[in-house]
Amino acid sequence: MAHTASDPAEVYRAPMRARDRELPAGAGAEHGVARRLVGIGDALPRVPADADEAAELAAAIHGAKAGRMVDRFAQLPEGCFVWTRLADGGYRLGRIAGPWRYDDSPAAIAVGIHHVRPARWLERPFHADEAPAAVVATFARGGRNLQRVRDPAAEELTARLWALGAGRDVA
Repeated sequence: MAHTASDPAEVYRAPMRARDRELPAGAGAEHGVARRLVGIGDALPRVPADADEAAELAAAIHGAKAGRMVDRFAQLPEGCFVWTRLADGGYRLGRIAGPWRYDDSPAAIAVGIHHVRPARWLERPFHADEAPAAVVATFARGGRNLQRVRDPAAEELTARLWALGAGRDVA
């Protein structure tokens, strides 16, 4: 379903920071934007056949919460918005553009981001004063989990920023 500024899609914070390693802030986000994807961590011992198997393996190895996180991430609707934060502190706005897959490439292993979805990212970064305040606040609180930003003003501004820049995405 296509979303417009008058019908904004869900908005998520996507820090792309693996819980099992200490890397510089923004390393996972740089990886994701460069590869036109968005993702979450939790390595698995083998490449799962599908998202259901991935969620089961994640739950068995990393705990029930990890399994639920993989399942929820895989089920996010195509077209929902994701914000991430780069190493330089800039914010990037993207949209989920395809189905879940497991990434066991050397680059994914290096940053610990294995459960991925294709994403279209706008070319330009946004400064904190341009991004929705609720999005900036979720990053300021810290944390490594994908998180929905439940704020109507953030949804509206995100949709507007996307509409203004959608002709210049990198995907």
